[in-house]
Amino acid sequence: MTAKVITRYPPSPTGFVHIGSVRTALFNHLFAAHNGGEMVLRFEDTDKERSKREYEDDILAGLAWLGLPYSMPAVARQSERTAVYQKHIPKLIEVGAAYEAEAGKDNPDKKVVRFKNPNVKITFQDAVRGEVTFDTTELGDFVIARNIDEPLYHLAVVIDDHEMGVTHVIRGEDHISNTPRQILMLEALGFERPQYAHIPLILAPDKTKLSKRHGAVSVNEYKAQGFIPEAVLNYLALLGWNPGGEQELFTLDELAKLFTLDRVHKAGAVFGLEKLKWFNHEHLKKLSDAEYAARLKAFSDKGIDPRLIPLLKERAQTLVEAVLMLETEFDFFGDPSYEPALLLQKGKILPEVASNHLKALTDLLEHVPHEGFLAAQLKDIIWPYATAQGRGEVLWPLRVALSGKEKSPDPFAIMGLLGKEETRKRIAQALQNL
Repeated sequence: MTAKVITRYPPSPTGFVHIGSVRTALFNHLFAAHNGGEMVLRFEDTDKERSKREYEDDILAGLAWLGLPYSMPAVARQSERTAVYQKHIPKLIEVGAAYEAEAGKDNPDKKVVRFKNPNVKITFQDAVRGEVTFDTTELGDFVIARNIDEPLYHLAVVIDDHEMGVTHVIRGEDHISNTPRQILMLEALGFERPQYAHIPLILAPDKTKLSKRHGAVSVNEYKAQGFIPEAVLNYLALLGWNPGGEQELFTLDELAKLFTLDRVHKAGAVFGLEKLKWFNHEHLKKLSDAEYAARLKAFSDKGIDPRLIPLLKERAQTLVEAVLMLETEFDFFGDPSYEPALLLQKGKILPEVASNHLKALTDLLEHVPHEGFLAAQLKDIIWPYATAQGRGEVLWPLRVALSGKEKSPDPFAIMGLLGKEETRKRIAQALQNL
């Protein structure tokens, strides 16, 4: 690259920032970062009726949470850049590339600005799709401004990209049909043509357009559901792009080092919530216990026993799931309170069978030293007995005796956390209850 690479992320603030929009921002950032450039953010709010500041705030909050860097021009909204556009519309009219025309029969006094279509074939090289050719004849003389001062979307985009020095336009494939109009205008204005790259759309599992019922919600809702930004970015990067090799877990910096447009797919990429949860779980497990606890505090104002963090990391796919586990099945450090019938799996185990197994387990644990009272060692000691006698009839009463709950972590993990004396005490209490 001889010139500094500048990409752009130009969302329309007409709705909350969804997964597809974030993936576009991510690809623009990764390409710019890979080439030592930068991504520019601007708001394309020419749709004045639907554009709202609350949507802008949602977009900015999403980018901040994800940690995607960007630069912004001093005037970042198209609605505030009228003075910039006013310099160019008269020029197009002066050189004969555009003209004022009646808006229509219903508005004979209103004048719009139309582009004078030269009716030529436009060919451009797409970094993802190769050579693309459009015959512009069918476009006719299309409207580019409401009046001499107010450009419509296509003209504003062309002027903004030029003014901001954009070298690469990386956007969804649904914008590919916009490209010939924009090339006609930028050539009429004497602007240099940027490099185009049209990336595949994100699809639902049934290969239809992604909608809210499939997961096309604001990315900030994923934050509220306990997903972490590292996982969201990692997953989105692999929707429509392949770094090569077997590695699946990447940091943002690692993705930027590897990202090239020649590895972007042409076919649509399928979004799956379960796969996102898998990525989230894997990235949560990579956090230190201290960092995990710090992030968990954003979802729970209760104190978190640090002994539970390894168990939560192993089992909870999201931070919200972790909080739910803390409030239900992981709440076993206090004295367990339960109906004795629960020890018998509500009638599935006979009382004498449960009692005999708990007595046998008491004997097995008797000679385990305090320093060896750890989950892995305890499993090695108890598992052969449980396998021989029937795991359900052995482990169910043990787990209930330790936790007092119908759902809880496995008994070996609980024993390792409670320690030898508390474990023996709870088993003895269960025998009394029986």
